[in-house]
Amino acid sequence: MNFNFEPIAVIHTPFTQRFGIPRQPGLVPEAKGVIKFDPNPDFQHALKGIEQFSHIWVIFVFHSHGGNKWKPTIRPPRLGGKVKMGVLASRSPHRPNPIGLSVMEIEKIDLSAKGGAEIHVRGVDLLDGTPILDIKPYIPYADSVPLANPGWAAEEITKTPVVFLKEAEDKIKVAEASGTPNLRALIEQLLTIDPRPGFQRRELPPEAEHSQGKDFGLLVRNYDVHWKIEDQKFMVYDLLDLRSKNR
Repeated sequence: MNFNFEPIAVIHTPFTQRFGIPRQPGLVPEAKGVIKFDPNPDFQHALKGIEQFSHIWVIFVFHSHGGNKWKPTIRPPRLGGKVKMGVLASRSPHRPNPIGLSVMEIEKIDLSAKGGAEIHVRGVDLLDGTPILDIKPYIPYADSVPLANPGWAAEEITKTPVVFLKEAEDKIKVAEASGTPNLRALIEQLLTIDPRPGFQRRELPPEAEHSQGKDFGLLVRNYDVHWKIEDQKFMVYDLLDLRSKNR
């Protein structure tokens, strides 16, 4: 049997490239997005009552994972890319059917927004433009299992201290005053959980002597964030506004 689905919405997020996207929802509370629904007025009725919930499940398509075939085994970044696991024992995008599931916090709902209803959410972990297949209300008594066994993902996520040099701080303040609120908090939350791919985190851990001084970049919204490893910390030293470069 084959099933064909049409997206009902698309989500707009700060992440325009796969590198740097949080690996799970909720890890970066300042990562905010807007779920923009199809302009069909039926969706205004379909969303009636959703405002009574604080969180929603978002079912989406991994539309840009960079592979045409699914992989039976993968190397989870959580395990440093050193151990193979079955893809169905992971949340990898390289699945038999490239469908994902994320829980997000509702910030605001605008059913009469121009061009289609909108749900403003936070804690997103999706690429900008990701197609949305469905949403469902998050219900704690049914969806939360406090004593569940987290399997191989049980180890607590390591966080690296993030510091900002004055030049970067000054540019961030300008950006925040120009209509990009909470940019500093977003950058800090993204970097502290180490957005680098598994092989880089394995080969260049922040505590290693040979890692000191290594430079990296991260696209956040319309900004190119430059940071490096220094004294076992991630040091943000510059911020480039990509819009000004294109003018």
